[in-house]
Amino acid sequence: MESDRNQDYEQFKERFFRLTGINLSLYKEEQMKRRLNSFRARKQFPDLVALADGMEQSGELLDQVLSRMTINVTEFFRNASRWQILEDKIKGIAARKENLTVWSAACSTGEEPYSLSMLIGKYFSGNHYRIVATDIDREVLRQAEAGIYQQQAVSGFSAEEQQQFFTIKGPFYRIRPELKRSVRFLRHDLLRDPAPGRFDVIVCRNVLIYFTEEGKSLIYQKFGHALNQGGILFVGSTEQIFRPDIFGLASAESFFYRKQDKKQSE
Repeated sequence: MESDRNQDYEQFKERFFRLTGINLSLYKEEQMKRRLNSFRARKQFPDLVALADGMEQSGELLDQVLSRMTINVTEFFRNASRWQILEDKIKGIAARKENLTVWSAACSTGEEPYSLSMLIGKYFSGNHYRIVATDIDREVLRQAEAGIYQQQAVSGFSAEEQQQFFTIKGPFYRIRPELKRSVRFLRHDLLRDPAPGRFDVIVCRNVLIYFTEEGKSLIYQKFGHALNQGGILFVGSTEQIFRPDIFGLASAESFFYRKQDKKQSE
């Protein structure tokens, strides 16, 4: 029975790769199986092979599976004390640079890149910073681009901040245009696609825990190459990098890593 389930998953991985180009072998297997089988049971498919059959016939079902693969749990300024540290680092960059480029990787429904825009706007004018926000899930990207949130999502802001950052209409809070202007949303597979540019800051939090060690190494290598010299990588509280030097990085503080100067890394 167990071997049948494993074979079922192996067949699903092969067909999923042909459909999407996404290699599930680099995601933690037990976590992925639980999510997929929960979705499969809810949709009343007898096994994962039958689910793959359905995905080949329905783009809508394929998009639903892609959404199920990702855990879109996010909020504005998640773990606020860490954002204070990030603000100090951005303030330092502002003292030596006129322009700032930032990558919000696995941005989900947009709270993270918009939080970045709110923060960076204190130190850089709107035409002097650029945020590239990426995710693999098209549906969450559509929500992020819309930039519309309900009251619960903005409850951490004071009434004054709500007025500053949002246009409020009834129960809906829309991100103000001046904050959206510097944010560009793109679909991006962290494992397969090249980095979407070179950056002074990369934020990728609470995502890498879902990848195998091999998958993490591929992504950290990509981040290391994508950072400008002295650039900062900000990761989640359970995503410590144990050998950052392998990726051209050095620990700057808990959950922050700095791109090493080439002379220092030699």
